[in-house]
Formats: sequence, C-alpha cells, structure tokens
Amino acid sequence: MEKEVFIEGIGMVTFRQSPKARHYSLKISKGKVLAVMPVGGNEALMRRFINENRARIETALVKHPERPPLDESTDLRATTFRVLICRSERKNFRMRLQDEVLSVECPSETCFSDTKVQELLRSMIERALRHEAKRLLPDRLSGLAGRYGFCFNEVKINNSKSHWGSCTSRKNINLSLSLMLLPWHLVDYVLLHELCHTVEMSHNDRFWALMDKVTDGRALAFRRELKEYHMLG
Repeated sequence: MEKEVFIEGIGMVTFRQSPKARHYSLKISKGKVLAVMPVGGNEALMRRFINENRARIETALVKHPERPPLDESTDLRATTFRVLICRSERKNFRMRLQDEVLSVECPSETCFSDTKVQELLRSMIERALRHEAKRLLPDRLSGLAGRYGFCFNEVKINNSKSHWGSCTSRKNINLSLSLMLLPWHLVDYVLLHELCHTVEMSHNDRFWALMDKVTDGRALAFRRELKEYHMLG
C-alpha cells in the first residue's frame, strides 16, 4: 500500500508498506522522501520516526532539491547551448542541435507529467551533453595541463550524477557530462581540480595551495560558486 502524506516543514512524503521491511526507514532521492514501514505498520509511529529524523531530511532536501519537470517552460542553459522544448505536428520526438539551441520537438499530444516522457526528454538532453563533452572537454583538459605543467594518462567522459570529476592514482581522469551545464570558468575549475589531483591525491594543504596557484587565489570562491549548480540527475 502506498499513499502521499503532507508533513509540515518537509512537504509531501510517500508512505509505503513493504513486505520486505522489518523496521521503519527513510529514503531520500532527487528531492523526494519515501517512508517505508512493515505491512500493517502504524502511521503515527512513522510520523514520529520522520520527526526524529527531521534534521537529516531537511539537510538532504537542501542538498538535493526536487528537480523540476522538463516541459515547454523549461529554461535550461548549458555551456554551449540552451534547451528549447516545444510541441509539433510530428508523430515522434526529435532533437536537433543548431546555432547554440537544442530544439526538442514533441508530438502535440505529449503529456509532460508522464514519467516515461520525462525519462525520454532527460535522455535526449544527456545525449546532447555527452556529445558536447566529448567534443570539447578532452582538448580543454589538455590545454590546461600544458599551460600549468600537469601530466595525465587518459580522460573519459561518464554520466556520473554524484561527482563532477575524479582522478585515479594512475592519473586517469573521469569527467561527468554534466560539466556542460556549467559556465566555462567553473568547467575550468573542475578540470584544474582533477589535474591538481595528479600531483596531490588528498585534499590537503598542499593540494589547496596548488589550486590557489592555478586559479589566481580564487579556488575557494569557485568552490562555493560550484555548490549553486546541480547535475542533470
């Protein structure tokens, strides 16, 4: 059994009874709160459990707000294009990237509240972001490495939704396609961050001193600004 319950200060919470559940638990993902209880569980006890964990829930919701639906009102601006979603007389969905505009044409009867439609639109945008990331990021990374004297082994583009980038002990750098949702100065900040990890793997004082050196002392400011942006999710 499942139902939506409004909790003051938190918003809508999905209450779900699960035959696999042995105790009360909470799952928070993409701005949504799921409260799971054993079959026959007491709703009052679930509410009390939620209140006991209110601070954790509120912190998680601030870090990962619910993503808005993709529809005709979407104002999504990527590094190299903006997204325009519109209805058309077409019978199927079509995506076209031209003149810095990603046009996503949808059949006239499209229901944007449908989960499958949202997944399709998101996958189309991800495809465009991946194309741009592969086209631009490797060369940009190489350029920054050459300018500041870094060496790395290889670079790969992935669809990580938790890390903008990462660097292994073998100096292999992974970059998320979501980087293409950032302005260029923050893209460069992330690339430099990973390049600095080719020298210092830990976030120690030497690492941040190196980051300040390659960002003209603006590492902390860029780090704070980056927190204002979210991955596509």
